[in-house]
Amino acid sequence: MKKNQLSMIVVLVAAACLFAGAVFAAGPSLDAWKPAFDPSTAKYKCIVSNVSHPGLKGVFTGFAFRDELWKRTNGQIYIDYKPFSMLGGEVEVLNQLQMGAIQGMGVSSVASTNLGPRFGVVNLPFLIDSFEKLDKFANSGKLFDHFMMAMDHNGIIGLNITSYGNYGWATMTPVKTIEDAKKIKFRTAEAAVNQLLYKSWGFNPVAMPWPDVPIALKQGVITGLDHTLTVCSITKKFEDAKFFTQLNYAQGLFIWIFNKAWFNTLSPDLQKIFRETLNDVSTKMRAEDKLQEAEEIQKAKAAGVTFFTLSDADMATLKSQGDAAHKAYAAEINKLYPGDTYKSENYLKEVQDLMGYKP
Repeated sequence: MKKNQLSMIVVLVAAACLFAGAVFAAGPSLDAWKPAFDPSTAKYKCIVSNVSHPGLKGVFTGFAFRDELWKRTNGQIYIDYKPFSMLGGEVEVLNQLQMGAIQGMGVSSVASTNLGPRFGVVNLPFLIDSFEKLDKFANSGKLFDHFMMAMDHNGIIGLNITSYGNYGWATMTPVKTIEDAKKIKFRTAEAAVNQLLYKSWGFNPVAMPWPDVPIALKQGVITGLDHTLTVCSITKKFEDAKFFTQLNYAQGLFIWIFNKAWFNTLSPDLQKIFRETLNDVSTKMRAEDKLQEAEEIQKAKAAGVTFFTLSDADMATLKSQGDAAHKAYAAEINKLYPGDTYKSENYLKEVQDLMGYKP
């Protein structure tokens, strides 16, 4: 081979590597979810983050909200929605939201406790542990309104919720018993309630930002996920973790929160439209979340994922041990802040009574 030909090949290979690196660095494309309108004419722009994939109905809420709000405000407000962890991990993005660098976020319930400990009530085991109970909670009036005030003291308002399904365990080896589970290195969110729960269960949790999970799973840093089936299916975690133990111990939520100072720049009529639009979209999406989980269960089974459930005795043990997390986190959930209008003496107990919880 001539010297100049060899040089040309080296240049082309280097260029190809640089191009591939640039494409990888650019991250996922949002082309499939482009708005059908020109957002440049909007009076207000609201950057909203989410950690996960818009294939999840609970995540797609951001795009549905964007389009409906544009319509109802006659193009005055544009929701610039950034899913796929495009702005970073959730703890990092929560800080951006509090500072006002971004205006909104569909934060996962597990990460939300970093700025709103009261949000942790939905992470407690075997409390709000079904779609039906979630709807009951969302329609509970003063209890739900008090829940949505969890970050108000940090300058963040909560408006509504969507679901990403029922929590269980996606693992690289079968988990049929509690003893099997104790051999798994479970990834959990960077969240206080989850750490308390896994400590009470005597398991081996590894707190980790969601964007770090794919590599950690492939490298064996973790061997299981504390997550929902819908998320594991749509984000392709079942390619590595081919077993799923159905616990249904809690509902995963995306809580739609916004910077209070930014929200207050909107006129009262726009604030009203903003709230009503998100409420309507969230209610619709919660109904679709339930249907999606049933669909993803069938898809996962067809793809070769093996499902397990624990024995009644093991489930009773998890529930009994998990009550320690209720007790340990009760003070954080019951704490009142200056902006709270509902002065409950024991908010957690009220939610437990509403749900018929018995340890």
